[in-house]
Amino acid sequence: MPSLDPAIAEVRRAVRAAVAPHAGGRLVVALSGGADSLALTAATVFEAARIDAQVTTAVVDHGLQEGSDAVARRAADQARSLGAAAQVIAVDVDPRHPDGPEAAARIARYEALRRCARELGASAVLLGHTLDDQAESVLLGLARGSGAASLQGMAPVREDDDGTRWLRPLLAVTRVTTRACCTASGLQPWDDPQNSEPRFARVRVRERVLPVLERELGPGIAAALARTAEQLREDAAAFDEMIHETIEDIVEHAEAGISVSVAALAANPAALRNRIIRLVVDSEFGVGLTRVQTLEVARLATDWSGQGPIDLPGCTARRVGPRIVFAARR
Repeated sequence: MPSLDPAIAEVRRAVRAAVAPHAGGRLVVALSGGADSLALTAATVFEAARIDAQVTTAVVDHGLQEGSDAVARRAADQARSLGAAAQVIAVDVDPRHPDGPEAAARIARYEALRRCARELGASAVLLGHTLDDQAESVLLGLARGSGAASLQGMAPVREDDDGTRWLRPLLAVTRVTTRACCTASGLQPWDDPQNSEPRFARVRVRERVLPVLERELGPGIAAALARTAEQLREDAAAFDEMIHETIEDIVEHAEAGISVSVAALAANPAALRNRIIRLVVDSEFGVGLTRVQTLEVARLATDWSGQGPIDLPGCTARRVGPRIVFAARR
């Protein structure tokens, strides 16, 4: 018997570990038609058959490019040829979204995938992000100065509040490998022209920044960045466990909000104190704080000089005696 192509074997191994807990269930694969998601689809169909799981691919047509409907149909046809069920889902993208059309497309895409998984009763949605995508995410987070949370990159497993479970089995697999997997499998991926558009920061990182780093610092930069993200996620998990234990003792419900003990905040190291503030605001009001906003709130505990309420996204923070009260905006 001919030996299995190494690229196909690598992608299948990565997928096997991710889907093993979903034996007998239904899985949704997000398929764009590109090499990454096409290789993911082929491997998922193969591995799902071993564990008696069903696979449906969801091809989201954003309608942002001429001929996008034909691209979506072609991707769905390739998925069916592999043995998967396939749905093409057309979505409306808000061109006036404050964060731009790319962010609006991402929001619409994830909502469509959530809805598809919910309607099918799927136990998980698989996404085709690779090691290279992870490295790009880490570099973009570093450039924005947005802290350890963004440097953690993408998690291999994540569950939303609504119960949607997202799997990224290919975070240790390179883009070169997924393309080789498609070639060895006789699949023809679609190359999105927007992946070469230099107006997008991610494209500039991919086409310009990473190659310079590889050339000047040596090969393996993408893998090193991905390892950094993994280590930071481990640190964050430990921090989160400590924070949840701490919060139980220092947080109380307040009118229209929540309050935190000033003494407890002041007694904690800055890293814990700032994480507590961000977690309290996010869990109670569903908004994230910038570092500047977080430090201003922290000053209510560590550098109190009578300053008044601080306006934050969706709420205010003010010191009331021995506590900092976070209240919803009226």
